[in-house]
Amino acid sequence: MPPLPGAPEGAPEDRGLTPKQLADKYALAVSGRRPGLVTYVKQLWRRRQFIVSFATAKLTAQYTTAKMGQLWQVLTPLLNILVYYFVFGVLLGTKRNIPDFIQYLSIGVFIFTFTQQAVLQGTRSISSNLGLIRALHFPRACMPISTTVQQLQQLLFSLVVMIAIVLVVQPPTLTWLLLIPALVLQFVFNTGLSLIVARLGAKVTDMAQLVPFILRTWMYTSGVMWSLTVVSHGKPEWVKILLAVNPAAVYIDLARYSLLDSFHANQLPHHVWLLAVAWAVVVGIGGFIYFWRAEEEYGRG
Repeated sequence: MPPLPGAPEGAPEDRGLTPKQLADKYALAVSGRRPGLVTYVKQLWRRRQFIVSFATAKLTAQYTTAKMGQLWQVLTPLLNILVYYFVFGVLLGTKRNIPDFIQYLSIGVFIFTFTQQAVLQGTRSISSNLGLIRALHFPRACMPISTTVQQLQQLLFSLVVMIAIVLVVQPPTLTWLLLIPALVLQFVFNTGLSLIVARLGAKVTDMAQLVPFILRTWMYTSGVMWSLTVVSHGKPEWVKILLAVNPAAVYIDLARYSLLDSFHANQLPHHVWLLAVAWAVVVGIGGFIYFWRAEEEYGRG
């Protein structure tokens, strides 16, 4: 192709070179090119303060227009607990044969809400921040990871209320310390899941409308407001296995076992800690790689 009129012809030695050869000669790279996986992790680590600060700012701004402000961080799950207690505990009678049902329900609601909100916010984390993504160069994984950090901060506020509810029926015990590794594993799982739905939501805008229905179904099959052991009684073995290995149910059961003396070890699925670690590793690492592979596509189009 001949040069345009008035355009510089370039160095004589560059004539005849293909665009790729010119790029290699002058060390040119594609704008927004996806870095290697190890480099990408290092870039994220260097921006860890930004991730935490961005999450904190979003959490603070979440209820700024409400008169009661940040109090809604605690009131929202409490109101959910009251509604679920009335509908499922009183009207449907699921509280029968479940000791300390209010505490049982409260733990289920708080722990599942952690995963639920991480997925909901993660779905919109790319599409709702396109202005920032297009204006600045940074690892796009910062966005979905920050939404999970935001939900972890929200959970820490809620834990104060959850612990207070549990203290009504029993004093603290050493098993309460098991809640820490359980929440760490759930955080890793939630982060991977948030990264997966972030990539899907960036490409399929209708994902944000579909996800709430999926999460509602997931909640009903995770034993938030009833005992999965009772519900699965008389069901085929494959149904019992699916309910037992459900990751949301696994983390909820671990939290209940950690905090409630009335929730015994024989109510946990077999190899529960192995299941919790496996879900965290598979979804956490798998979700990260899945998101990273589309790094060049976010914010384009």
